[in-house]
Amino acid sequence: MSNPKNSVRPLYIKVHERDNVAIIVNTHGLPAGSVFADGLVLREHVPEGHKVALVDLAQDEPILRYGETIGYAIKPIAKGSWIEESLVRMPVAPPLETLPLATRVPPALPPLEGYTFEGYRNPDGSVGTKNLLAITQTVQCVAGVVDYVVKRIKAELLPKYPNVDGVVGLNHIYGCGVAINAPAAVVPIRTIHNLALNPNFGNEVMVISLGCEKFTPDRLLSEGGIPIKVVADDVICLQDEKFTGFAAMVEAIMKQAEVHLARLNLRRRETCPASDLVVGVQCGGSDAFSGVTANPAVGYAADLLVRAGATVMFSEVTEVRDAIHLLTPRAATEEVGRALLREMAWYDNYLALGQTDRAANTTPGNKKGGLANIVEKAMGSIAKSGKSAIVGVLSPGEKVNQKGLIFAATPASDFVCGTQQLASGMTIQVFTTGRGTPYGLEAAPVIKVATRADLAARWHDLMEVNAGTIATGEATIEEVGMEIFQLILDVASARKKTWADQWGLFNSLAVFNPAPVT
Repeated sequence: MSNPKNSVRPLYIKVHERDNVAIIVNTHGLPAGSVFADGLVLREHVPEGHKVALVDLAQDEPILRYGETIGYAIKPIAKGSWIEESLVRMPVAPPLETLPLATRVPPALPPLEGYTFEGYRNPDGSVGTKNLLAITQTVQCVAGVVDYVVKRIKAELLPKYPNVDGVVGLNHIYGCGVAINAPAAVVPIRTIHNLALNPNFGNEVMVISLGCEKFTPDRLLSEGGIPIKVVADDVICLQDEKFTGFAAMVEAIMKQAEVHLARLNLRRRETCPASDLVVGVQCGGSDAFSGVTANPAVGYAADLLVRAGATVMFSEVTEVRDAIHLLTPRAATEEVGRALLREMAWYDNYLALGQTDRAANTTPGNKKGGLANIVEKAMGSIAKSGKSAIVGVLSPGEKVNQKGLIFAATPASDFVCGTQQLASGMTIQVFTTGRGTPYGLEAAPVIKVATRADLAARWHDLMEVNAGTIATGEATIEEVGMEIFQLILDVASARKKTWADQWGLFNSLAVFNPAPVT
């Protein structure tokens, strides 16, 4: 980086000593003729976050960022030129069968002791960061009823139970018109089952059913992992002949909701070790700064959490696939490494069935932010995983049952990934963004980290952390990582409230269903 303290001078970031490209730091980019401290001269305007060639590149020569090949030059590119997306030919993905497994397992770092948060301990031993009543549905047909009663409960019942944080309807578009016995149906079934068991819901389960759907309450309660035990009144079937009219249905739901609210209201936060946290990390609206500011800072925080004995989940298969060769050596065992490969292969096949591939992942916003392709995006995405050993792998919707760094396989879509991480037991999420997003989850607090100072300033009441200070040299990755770690403890304890929670900005749940819809 050239003289980061002087914001007027042209600045670029070169990530790795092998790199033959760098990204422009200056807001709004730099014009042709700009001269860097090392003598590099721009031949043309290069937008902020986009790549400039540090050397002359021949046709088909590898383009290196993060010390890895992110593509090949489609034609000769002169030193000082803008390496625009159309000049980069994407490399093939690493062949899975050739990858090393557990060959460079990181040594365990010293334990981090004494860190705590104020959480809600559940009868099953898990700990929530919120105290919510969740209402589960078996089928989308009842979603309107669930939404209606949630509004009524919030307005009429919640004021009587001040220790309850809120009421959440776990709406989804699954349940009927689907191939319920198809092999891939296991994904949405266990996802919906495990969503009901999220620690933020206090082990209180209510189910609203229609009555004629394929996904029956019995199946919801029994499949997907731990069987859910409920009393008869906890499952309300709208087609039950005892109901005459809509008002009767609502009355039954409200009556049973109050039973759960009364129990939830008795709960109090108590001091819990940081090891009881289950933290999900995710990125969305990524840009070229994601992999050098926000994601590495989150990765540092992830390492601190692992040292404190907590569970950290990173996800997004398509944003891992092209960097999987950097992760399989970090697997704690060969078995874990094979599980990583299993999830990559499963998703490769899933995309192939849809006649597409991982290249479809990158969005227009990603490209405008300087990311040429999914390979470059993946190299920056995996920085969220930090440097700890990967000790476990979850298939989509599986519930986590161990501490440490876990790969929870999910699609890369923000709201689908968020839903799947909730099903896996996530109780607080850290979300990085370069382009900006108001994304939030009602079921768990979401801490958003801006990759750029400009975004953090413009979206000052939507972003919790400004990691752009890393790019300008005002802070280190370690300093911002520690800030994120401390903020996780504060938000989990309700000492601080995220902007999404303050404004009530919550995305709808989006259960991943790779099985056929009939």
